[in-house]
Amino acid sequence: MVEAIVKNIDNEIKSRLDHFSQYLIVSNLDLLLNYCERFYDRQFLTRKMVKNDFLSKFELVLSKYFQENSDLKLPTVESLAEEMNVSSAYLSDHLRNLMGQNCQQHIHEKLIEKAKEILIGTSHSVSEIAYQLGFEYPQSFSKLFKNKTKFTPLEYRKSFN
Repeated sequence: MVEAIVKNIDNEIKSRLDHFSQYLIVSNLDLLLNYCERFYDRQFLTRKMVKNDFLSKFELVLSKYFQENSDLKLPTVESLAEEMNVSSAYLSDHLRNLMGQNCQQHIHEKLIEKAKEILIGTSHSVSEIAYQLGFEYPQSFSKLFKNKTKFTPLEYRKSFN
């Protein structure tokens, strides 16, 4: 399909140019881009069957990161995509298609989930928890936590005491 459209464009460019040439070339380019978008989107439809495998692998990679994170760095979309052997754009697009959230949103959910566990299960300060999760600045952690839960970390902790 793509080769045929490219051949049409090539033939149009090589033939005598007339007042329809530009229109036909642009129309074929538009058609080519529409097919590319169709094929890109179609891969997600045909892969719905392996949805559970992909999500399971993603969750495993993300969980593994938090269990083995000794260098105190936040996980990035790029590092998770590399671990899963896909591009970061593909990872985010695929997760958005399957779950309605991109990769960064999933990372934030996992961070908040982990933070809640630590807040309830320990007496560590908010700063210690922020550093433990890989935040460079505790204020960034507190801002994300409040944005996602509507509570500050301390308010959340107090609600369980």
